[in-house]
Amino acid sequence: MRASLRRATGAREVENARVIVDFALYRDGRRAEGPADFSDALDLARAEGNAFLWVGLHEPTEHEFSLVTSEFGLHPLAVEDALKAHQRPKLEVYADSLFVVLKPVVYDDDADTVTTGELMLFLGDCFVVTVRHGEGSPLAGVRIRLEKEPELLRRGPTAVLYAVGDAVVDQYTEVAALLQDDLNELETEVFAPLGADNRNIAMRIYGFKRQVVEFRRATVPLADPVARLAGTSLPFVDEAARPFFRDVGDHLARANEAVEALDRLLSDILSAHLAQMGVQQNDDMRKISAWAAMAAVPTMIAGVYGMNFEHMPELRQPWGYPAVVALMAGVVLGLHRWFKRKGWL
Repeated sequence: MRASLRRATGAREVENARVIVDFALYRDGRRAEGPADFSDALDLARAEGNAFLWVGLHEPTEHEFSLVTSEFGLHPLAVEDALKAHQRPKLEVYADSLFVVLKPVVYDDDADTVTTGELMLFLGDCFVVTVRHGEGSPLAGVRIRLEKEPELLRRGPTAVLYAVGDAVVDQYTEVAALLQDDLNELETEVFAPLGADNRNIAMRIYGFKRQVVEFRRATVPLADPVARLAGTSLPFVDEAARPFFRDVGDHLARANEAVEALDRLLSDILSAHLAQMGVQQNDDMRKISAWAAMAAVPTMIAGVYGMNFEHMPELRQPWGYPAVVALMAGVVLGLHRWFKRKGWL
């Protein structure tokens, strides 16, 4: 494993492409050639003072991560969190590194599902180790963008933390906009006439609400770590980067406001849909009651005349039968007109 890791300098690892995404030495804001060994590269970065290492890993196992842990002196509790994943967004300070957990979010418009990944960052005096779980990570784009901005990359590991956090929060804003578009379509369907196409709207609303809850689990807990980065002094973080993190916090606040608005609007749409269903059911019950009343009157008259009695009105008259039928028809028509005026039919 050590030999495979050492061959990964400056390029995608061939034998361990699944684990090592990239390993590079950055000197004075630019990607540079360096030693193939982690220890030598780290010693070089510390000796020069204007260089740092950036190692990117994807879902490493405990054995695969053990070399990185020993070389960079990562805290075992942070390593355990990075390996097991399923963490809330957080920031923890250890003696030799800073540990940050982010949750990138991706929205599948076709399946109407929100998928969250996990992104862990270890920041030291001259190194950054990123560990990715799941999909939707913006790291590839962040690395390309940073390598085109040497002035920003000169700030070292802090620049990586800022750029990654900014990219993740920008994803939140984009996903919130996509969710809002889909929610507008759902709202239109809710207030459309009831039919076969929208009988399962309540189920869709509940499904949509679950996606928003999943989204909130990624965005809301991140507010505290970003506030700490923007407002307090932390080891391994450049003090001059506070305004940048305040900007990230502002974007995150807007994303959280959008998520809260989506949640409230979903609750309102669900209430409106249930109220609409109740009104529709009441209308259906009135119609059923009206038709039942119109059917009950002739049934009652026919039932009375079907009894075996001799002394009944007009029983012996030749016009008795058509008179009773006419009476039935007249009563039914009268009830029909009355229900029409009442709006029951």
